[in-house]
Amino acid sequence: MVSTQSNSFNPFDNKNKRKNRNDSKFDLLQPLLLLAPSGIWLLFLLVIPTFIIFELSLVSNIKPGDIVNPNGWDNYIRILDPLYLKVIGKSLFLATNSTLICLLLGLPVAYYIAQKVPKRWRNLLLIAIVLPFWTSSLLRSYAWITILRPTGLLNTVLNSLGLPALELLNRTPAVLIGMSYSLLPYMILILYAALEKLDQRQLEAAADLGANPIQVFWKITVPQTITGIAAGCFLVFITALGDFINPELLGGASSMTAARLIYNQFLGSTQNWGFGSALSMTLILLVSIAIACLIKLGEIRPHKSR
Repeated sequence: MVSTQSNSFNPFDNKNKRKNRNDSKFDLLQPLLLLAPSGIWLLFLLVIPTFIIFELSLVSNIKPGDIVNPNGWDNYIRILDPLYLKVIGKSLFLATNSTLICLLLGLPVAYYIAQKVPKRWRNLLLIAIVLPFWTSSLLRSYAWITILRPTGLLNTVLNSLGLPALELLNRTPAVLIGMSYSLLPYMILILYAALEKLDQRQLEAAADLGANPIQVFWKITVPQTITGIAAGCFLVFITALGDFINPELLGGASSMTAARLIYNQFLGSTQNWGFGSALSMTLILLVSIAIACLIKLGEIRPHKSR
């Protein structure tokens, strides 16, 4: 007996297919709807202004009210002048040294909070670290002026101890102190997040095998937290590179940085918006390279010691 299979028509099949197509379209539109508010915000306040700055950077000696007529790369060639390269080098020097100071000071503090302090006290210590953020950065800089000036608190204490006074204000050390103080909480918070996830079993195993604290630090702690260390360093470096307040108030005329130079081109007596825009684009390029390196390091998984 030969059995035949009947191809019966099911009206629900087409209905289910249409429903699946509608669901797939909704799945595609849902992320776009969620990203639309922030995307529009970034478009009008970041992307479009950046293109405007780039257009201005191609105009030589443009001032407020002049017609924008891009005419070449003269402003970028002008940046290669040794005088301006020295200013950019000064900014890189301050940002690099501030990052190193924050790393050296922040790593022990973050390690102590993450590994030694009982959990019930950690949040309280973290709040104490972020307390400076509750006040204006301008006020913090003025506080350092009060401390570092020739008749300030620091020299008063040194004189009472019979020690010579220090001339720090309006010099590079004062700028480094102010920048490091302002950026240190960023470093501590990021390092704390990385150190809190340390594998305690590996630390205990290394100690049982006779490793001293230095060996444990370099062979266990650093490999597991290298991405957090890199993230903290890049964040502090990027922020320090564009810092304006601390070099302006604590450094005086001797601490000219890229941010201060850009300010002078837009709001100072020179009023050269084209050159200021070229400097801004150069600073944006340096920051973008740092962010790209940070993203690349973020894709690397922490090394697991054996």
